[in-house]
Amino acid sequence: MPLETPARIVRALVSRGYNAEREAVTLIAGSDDPGVTLAQVVESVPDDALRITADHVRGVLASTPEADPPEVEPASGAPEKDPSVSPATPADQTEPVSETTPPEAKGSWSGRNTDPALRSLEIANDMTGQSTGTGEYDDFVKVFRDRYEKLSKMLRGRVNHRPAKAISKMSGGEDAELVGLVNDVRSTKSGHWIVELEDTTGTFPCLVMKDKDIAAYVDELLMDECIAVQGTLSGDAGILFVDSMHFPDVPRGHRPNTADRHVQAALISDVHVGSQEFMAEAWDRFADWLHTEEAANIEYLLIAGDMVEGVGVYPNQDEELDVVDIYDQYEAFSERLKSVPGDLDIVMIPGNHDAVRLAEPQPGFDDELRDIMSAHDATITSNPSMVTLEGVNILMYHGVSLDEVIAELPAEKASYDEPHKAMYQLLKKRHVAPQFGGHTRLAPEELDYLVMEQVPDIFHTGHVHKLGWGKYHNVLAVNSGCWQSQTDFQKSVNIDPDSGYAPIVDLDTLDMTVRKFS
Repeated sequence: MPLETPARIVRALVSRGYNAEREAVTLIAGSDDPGVTLAQVVESVPDDALRITADHVRGVLASTPEADPPEVEPASGAPEKDPSVSPATPADQTEPVSETTPPEAKGSWSGRNTDPALRSLEIANDMTGQSTGTGEYDDFVKVFRDRYEKLSKMLRGRVNHRPAKAISKMSGGEDAELVGLVNDVRSTKSGHWIVELEDTTGTFPCLVMKDKDIAAYVDELLMDECIAVQGTLSGDAGILFVDSMHFPDVPRGHRPNTADRHVQAALISDVHVGSQEFMAEAWDRFADWLHTEEAANIEYLLIAGDMVEGVGVYPNQDEELDVVDIYDQYEAFSERLKSVPGDLDIVMIPGNHDAVRLAEPQPGFDDELRDIMSAHDATITSNPSMVTLEGVNILMYHGVSLDEVIAELPAEKASYDEPHKAMYQLLKKRHVAPQFGGHTRLAPEELDYLVMEQVPDIFHTGHVHKLGWGKYHNVLAVNSGCWQSQTDFQKSVNIDPDSGYAPIVDLDTLDMTVRKFS
């Protein structure tokens, strides 16, 4: 079969043990005889080369007199992509969840037809290489000051904020409004609530009466999140009686961005290669399906952490490992990644099982791991990161703080069975991990990279191994399940995972369907 498409070129290279740069694939595909060019490139590269570069291909083309290598000019501001091939009719998406295992690739589809200029992928707030924290006291002061400044700006348009120190000097009975981080929450003997708020000038106690409607908000509060209150000072001006409470929140009138054409993204997480419970057959079905015409409009694959099972993450984990060396796990993951189409744009962030620091924000993988996972030249960024695909802002966060949210809040507000509701709470707080000093490890940096300064159009998490999605103030929240069946450890903590699912999002409408491969 002729190598007239980028996907076939990538598969042919993979079968020979090579990865390739996008531009290298583009140059091979644009040559007079891609099959001959590919063979000459493979023959000419050094024996120790694992990756075909554009320079390798140019060298072959330059040594062939009749060859006229095409100019490869990416669109301004857009990354280089593979050349286009014929578009396919979008898959029927009337059913939100497909329980039928999709057919495997038949080899009759010629590939995606995408003008490289139409694709765009940008990353914001990648903190890889930007870490400055040393664990000193001043580092903690800086990160909390930055958190307060960013979140208080979102609230000051709703209240006439006065600093805590200034309120303490006011007369009793006056109206007062305060923006602060939650420093303490405690109940009184009468069943009322005292919420102590802290700003850059000090702390001030605020009393929420149990018979007020806003008392329900107290159950949602986490330590260190930022809120605003309005109320009246007591007669001695020692406490503020709260009449209303505000959260940074997503504006109710938020209008999400959408792509200008019909294009889709697959959202997955928690692959856990290296575990005895990794679902290899389900992954293979997913990868095969991505090569079919039914998946023709999927041009982006977003993986929200935990590429591998890791080592020493939980007690007795070594008894559940199929691959015991962490680097061998990443080698095995890379092999799995090679099975997906080479003309997909892939974005990956780390998770708590990955070989990066546990404290959030987590920088992207180091150079050694990036070299191992070089298949398809994936974009690797930090956890969390805002990824913009053709104008659609997707906040990718692995999701460790969801455990804490679910543990602290009432079941109707957040649960493992409905993980997207826990995500709603993070959107409401505009912070992916607001509580410091709990189960979620947080690193003190000069900046708080965990604040949601920009409202996402899609919020994508993993970690809890449960599938759930919904919309909160027009933001699509998706927890994408996992690719690992239940482990003995999960049984011991009563986690029944949702495995082998792939949420597929239409970037032009933000509608979503879920494909099942297990």
